[in-house]
Amino acid sequence: MSALIYCPFPDRETALAVGGQLVEEKLVGCINVGGPISAIFAWNGERGEGEEVAALLKTDAGLLDAAIDRLDCLHPYDTPAILGWPCHASAGTQEWLAGLNDGGKSDGS
Repeated sequence: MSALIYCPFPDRETALAVGGQLVEEKLVGCINVGGPISAIFAWNGERGEGEEVAALLKTDAGLLDAAIDRLDCLHPYDTPAILGWPCHASAGTQEWLAGLNDGGKSDGS
């Protein structure tokens, strides 16, 4: 089974740098970084607003916990919002992401 991780970042460059590190470490197969999003949130008992970029990371379900833990370590926020869940994928996508478990021998093509 495959998995997805959603996580907002303060900017595109940070998202790409952290995602690139996770790809190099073979914890995720890909990161998709979107454009700016507006955020309205409650934090420490107060309402806040800001702009972030959304990122969606793709991995194998067997690596989900390790990928979330590593993302938490690399993320610049003290308490980043990181949400991960197992999901069904097409056969090709599932094979590609399962290849992360064997050192990334599947190329995702």
